[in-house]
Amino acid sequence: MDEDCANPQLLGWVKEWLDQARERNSKGITTYRRAYDALKACPLPFQHPSELQQLKGFGPKLCERLEEKLKKHCQENGLPMPEHPRLRKKRAQEAEDDAQQEGSKTKKKRAPKAYVPTLRSGPYALILALATLSEDDSTGITKTQLIEIAQPHCDASFSAPSDPTKFYTAWSSMKTLLQKEMVYERGRPLRRYALTDEGWEVAKRMKQANGMQNEAPGSSRMQVEPSGSNTVTGNIPSLPPPAERTPSLSPELTIISEAQQLVRDTVVDGPPAADDSSIPEFTPIRLAPGSFTVHLLLDVREIRAKTDRDYMQEELAKQGIKALMRNLEVGDAQWIAKCRDPSVLARHGAEGDEIVLDWIVERKRLDDLIGSIKDGRFHEQKFRLQRCGATRVVYIIEEIAMDAASYTRYDEAVQSAIASTQVVNGYFVKRTAKMDDTIKYLARMTRMLTARYERAPLHVIPTRVLTARNYAPLLAHLRATQPAVRHYVTYAAFASLASKSETMTLKDVYLKMLMTTRRVTGERALEMQRRWPTPRALVDAYRSCGDGEAGRKRKADLVFAELGHLVGRKKFSRNLSQSIAEIWGDYV
Repeated sequence: MDEDCANPQLLGWVKEWLDQARERNSKGITTYRRAYDALKACPLPFQHPSELQQLKGFGPKLCERLEEKLKKHCQENGLPMPEHPRLRKKRAQEAEDDAQQEGSKTKKKRAPKAYVPTLRSGPYALILALATLSEDDSTGITKTQLIEIAQPHCDASFSAPSDPTKFYTAWSSMKTLLQKEMVYERGRPLRRYALTDEGWEVAKRMKQANGMQNEAPGSSRMQVEPSGSNTVTGNIPSLPPPAERTPSLSPELTIISEAQQLVRDTVVDGPPAADDSSIPEFTPIRLAPGSFTVHLLLDVREIRAKTDRDYMQEELAKQGIKALMRNLEVGDAQWIAKCRDPSVLARHGAEGDEIVLDWIVERKRLDDLIGSIKDGRFHEQKFRLQRCGATRVVYIIEEIAMDAASYTRYDEAVQSAIASTQVVNGYFVKRTAKMDDTIKYLARMTRMLTARYERAPLHVIPTRVLTARNYAPLLAHLRATQPAVRHYVTYAAFASLASKSETMTLKDVYLKMLMTTRRVTGERALEMQRRWPTPRALVDAYRSCGDGEAGRKRKADLVFAELGHLVGRKKFSRNLSQSIAEIWGDYV
């Protein structure tokens, strides 16, 4: 009998929820059954529900639910609510401390030493540069502008490591200032920096310690004026040429990471626009033929085997193609144009010295293709390729030898996936027999693209006009209004905008939440997002279905009733609608 249990009241509530789970045939049956059995078998009485977490089957959520139930029970019956174990422990600790203080004198605590950065160090220069802003300036300053002001006050370079074998520059000290809450950053994917209240206190102490006179707020801030007669939406100015810096001695990887970090930090000067999805007006940066060279980029994860990681790079080199290895944000290979003058883009409001061309390659071995179809990665990868802005996507499928039974089992799915990639997505599918054939194809493509691009000018969109929200609409607008002219972005801008995490918005998180349900592809998640724009809207829709058997049936059919009319890959079946309801309907 439940009355024989050491905690009959708590056990009764758990049994009530177990019975409800059985009636609804929900996934909570196992959890409640495990918790019920553990509590019933426990001979120890508990004073507070939070203490149940030591038993198998009781997690924080179930204990919190029991605590709310106990509070309601105590209020209805005029009983005192048991004290939380944390409060009991705190009270006991305070009593112990009081006893110790009575028996002996307490030592006076030493006040923490105020933070003052070392003279002419990275933090010193950065705080001094940020102190040129006014204290009520909430917009901050970009990394490019910040380095311009800070460099004369620092002995180390903000762009080149002092040790060529390492990757740290004076800019690395920004992480320290952020951790100490001296500086705050804002903006995505491009960032701006400003001093916090604590940072302003440090800046004032620095000026007093060094005998500096307090300047008028913002008096020494670097002024940035628009160049030429370019008209840019939101008063977007062109950046001036950067100050002289120590020549870079770092490996190529360092240069890449610095450029990618720079694009995440460069935004429009002045207050952010109210709507950063609007189409900006700008004058493109024009690179004349002969001022750049075309190169192939390979993802560092494209390997033949764990023991033969450089095979593709070495075989391409034998064919006269020197591939650059990178951690690519999207795709397995792509092509860039590298400027002969590394500073030409910086003089016109961009960063780095590389421009991303239109072509991206996604390589799939046949067994990997089958695996990605089974676990949903195939559709997620195509979804990301569509959003990255590339117009010429090539899918290379290597038809390696496979077990006949396995191939026959998935042959129809493979053919359907290939047809969908060609017809629905408009991507070119290239089938090769082995990796060596893929390498030869990439070499031919590199020679062809080199001949095509190096004899024509490139038109580059200044990074300062780009935002995560206007990127795709801007490219679509340019292709519709200027079909004869191709527009490109820098590699650093592309990598930042294509990143899985750097530019993640609330909408992206919502889509990812929806896609965690099996068979909810990117296309289906988008349709659900259009119908229910936020997670709250979807939960409210399930809540409006009501309770009881009729309410559960309406929840199971909710998505099917609203989106069952869609066709093709966007179609929602009754079974899928029920699967979604089992996850999202349980929230209400």
